[in-house]
Amino acid sequence: MTTAQGRPAPPTVRPATLEDLGALQALARRTIDTCYRGFLGDEAVDWFLGSGASDAHVKTHLEQGGAHCLVQDGRIVGLSILDGPTVDLMMIDPEQHRRGLGGFLLRHAEETLLPRYATVRLETFTSNTAAVSFYEACGWLRGEPLEGEGPDKVEYTRSRAAG
Repeated sequence: MTTAQGRPAPPTVRPATLEDLGALQALARRTIDTCYRGFLGDEAVDWFLGSGASDAHVKTHLEQGGAHCLVQDGRIVGLSILDGPTVDLMMIDPEQHRRGLGGFLLRHAEETLLPRYATVRLETFTSNTAAVSFYEACGWLRGEPLEGEGPDKVEYTRSRAAG
């Protein structure tokens, strides 16, 4: 669908339904496969995708009501999972990168969470330079590196006061 001016219709965000599960799981696998190899490596990505953990994560959060679909032209082009004060997962279809959809989806998360929580958070891999740059450009504040097993992660926060 396009507008009268011939531009794509604006995207919308809606709660995910069980009918969306397969499309959301496929989007998450495609995003991980395409975008994470550069900083996690082939072996780690292949293991993670093969383990089914990504599919299970999406399914669990969809069943709990925390998954959202970013839809444009009738097609799911993005996914977010909101869990308490946390943006647990945010992905845009790799074919749709650099079109402003990530910013649109992140603003939706902020507008959903900040009325309920004074500060909201998310995590990203330290070596995911595209995500790090994106969150910082969107005004999120970088915190301390997170301790734990696996690849290095860092926490980002946004507060009501920051607007």
